[in-house]
Amino acid sequence: MGGAIRILIAGLVGVILGLVSWSESGPELPRSGPDAVTVWVDSNGFHTDLVMDRAPLIARGGPLADLVSDLGPGEAVRIGWGDARFYVDQSPITSRLPDGVRALFAPDNPSVVMLSPVARLTPIRDPDRQVTLVLSPEAFEALAARIEASLDLPGGAPRLSATGPDGRTRFYASTETFWVGRMCNRWTAEVLGAAGLTVHPGRTVVAGAVLADARNAVPLDTSGADD
Repeated sequence: MGGAIRILIAGLVGVILGLVSWSESGPELPRSGPDAVTVWVDSNGFHTDLVMDRAPLIARGGPLADLVSDLGPGEAVRIGWGDARFYVDQSPITSRLPDGVRALFAPDNPSVVMLSPVARLTPIRDPDRQVTLVLSPEAFEALAARIEASLDLPGGAPRLSATGPDGRTRFYASTETFWVGRMCNRWTAEVLGAAGLTVHPGRTVVAGAVLADARNAVPLDTSGADD
């Protein structure tokens, strides 16, 4: 019996080490240039979003551009992804713990893409929770295309799933599903990977891991930007 337990523990340790060391490198794309676009990776300690100017998203056209242009006033936009119920609900988290368990462990949970207008890009407030990337036009296009690919577009039109309590934040149905093996930070990492960054999907249960991957890319993907 003891031998079986040791084998089980060794196997579990191996799985954990494999997940922690698992890395994925994005496509080889040009680094920053004269038309580079600034993108922030922003975290509240648990969840990660992307924040960027609206103008380059609108200029590329397409369904995502249409949604961004229709948002309320603001020079920038915050973009995130999460479970279609838990992510949208803004009530105190202590009252939502059972729904959190459902979001993590029930299979095939519907998800949403969040778009929220931001007045403007401002200097970094907390360098431990924010990283600035400056992406080449090619890398930014790949990042935007990956975000757009998350939208559910029946007949070519996005589906509004919910509006935030502020009346300005909007949640659009996504084609992807949420569960403990693929949470919000995993989505952020995949979007960054599409832009050419090297990410560690097995670590993304922790928001800090996504920030660390973004921070490690700063010398390569930015040109004198603060991290």
